[in-house]
Order: sequence, then C-alpha cells, then structure tokens
Amino acid sequence: MKKIVGVVGAADASAEQLKVAEEVGRFIAENGWILINGGLQGVMEASAKGASQAGGIVVGILPTPQTNSANPYVTIPIATNMGHARNVIIAHTADVLIAIGGQEGTLSEIAIARKLGKPVFGINSWEVAGVKPVANAQEAIKECQQILKFSQK
Repeated sequence: MKKIVGVVGAADASAEQLKVAEEVGRFIAENGWILINGGLQGVMEASAKGASQAGGIVVGILPTPQTNSANPYVTIPIATNMGHARNVIIAHTADVLIAIGGQEGTLSEIAIARKLGKPVFGINSWEVAGVKPVANAQEAIKECQQILKFSQK
C-alpha cells in the first residue's frame, strides 16, 4: 500500500511558504507517496501543484459540501461539509505530516496528529512539543523517508 504524507499550512501563505510547499509536493510524488491535504488554496494548492505536476496523486479533504471547491491540482476531491472538523480526517489518514508555516487550523492538525502518535515535521511552523523542526523541503522529505521506510500500514 502506498504511503500517505499530509501537508498542512495556511490558505494565506507567504511567497516563500508557497515555494517550499510546491517543492515538498514534488518530492512527495517523486517518492511514490500520496499527498493528502485540505484541498483549498495557499500551502494546500502549492503542495498539490508540485505533486500533480510530478505525476503524483493528491487527495483533497474539503471542508465544503461540493467537490468543485477543490484547487485544480487535486486528483481526488472528497467533499465533507465538515468545516475544520475535516482536519481530523487528514491527521488520521496521513502516515506523517509536514507543516509549512500555518495558522490555527494548521495547529489543530498538528495537535491531532501528535495525539495519534504520528510524526510531524515543521518548516517555519508552530513550535510544539513533538514537532521536529526542519530547515527545508529536502530535510522534511529525508525525515519522511526514514520514517516511512520502516512503517507498516
């Protein structure tokens, strides 16, 4: 079964965060993993773009009741009509999370993932116990490779 990497971050992200997110998405696809995120704009769209353009699969867990709210790079849109509660689905589904920047929604995804015992790597994100800060996309992917190499699912 393919490994699933969650990418979380703000819909309103800086140009640097978007660049990093796109690079992370590309690396996820190049490793043959599935990317899961919230399916909207900002970090979500940038990571989806990187993965999609590299031939990867992108699952968008949407807060809305319709799939047409997904950004154009989402391969599989899942409409939940759950608002922020969709963050629980993302955290439960991902084998590992990469947080890029982010606001309170990102913090909730981090908290849920940590509560579940899932590894979380942060690139200029929240400083929370159990979240391992990494400097860039390459370092985040290297950490994921180490974790996913030995994980079972």
